[in-house]
Amino acid sequence: MSRFIKASYILWHCQYHLVRAPKYRFRILNGPVGQEVYKCVMTFCQQLRCDVVELNVQADHVHLLVKILPRLSISELMGVLKGRTAIRLFSVFPFLRKRPYWGNHFWSLGYCVDTVGLSSGMIQKYVKYQDKGELRQELLHLESR
Repeated sequence: MSRFIKASYILWHCQYHLVRAPKYRFRILNGPVGQEVYKCVMTFCQQLRCDVVELNVQADHVHLLVKILPRLSISELMGVLKGRTAIRLFSVFPFLRKRPYWGNHFWSLGYCVDTVGLSSGMIQKYVKYQDKGELRQELLHLESR
């Protein structure tokens, strides 16, 4: 089974590891707040047609391993996740808005993103020997005629 996903004109595998934290890295994602963050991330990813591979909500940060469509940028995904979860959390838990240091921002400004895929050594070998593999395929095709 291939790890690639096939669409009408593309073959893709865009998988990312994302980490984000609440403002000042406060340990606020416990209990019902953490459960609401989990539900929000799953819902908003589904709306954007992203496939959540793994999601882990810690007390002071969130790890997300997600496959996204090639047409969707990471900054767009994070903008939706951070903005809409903050709005939802402030409406469900009004006590969060009353803290003077929050303002209207729940999440810290930055986030961490890392691509998940083939190792650089595998890619280097693939690129180096690609022409030999294609030549072999052409010869097999010609012999079968």
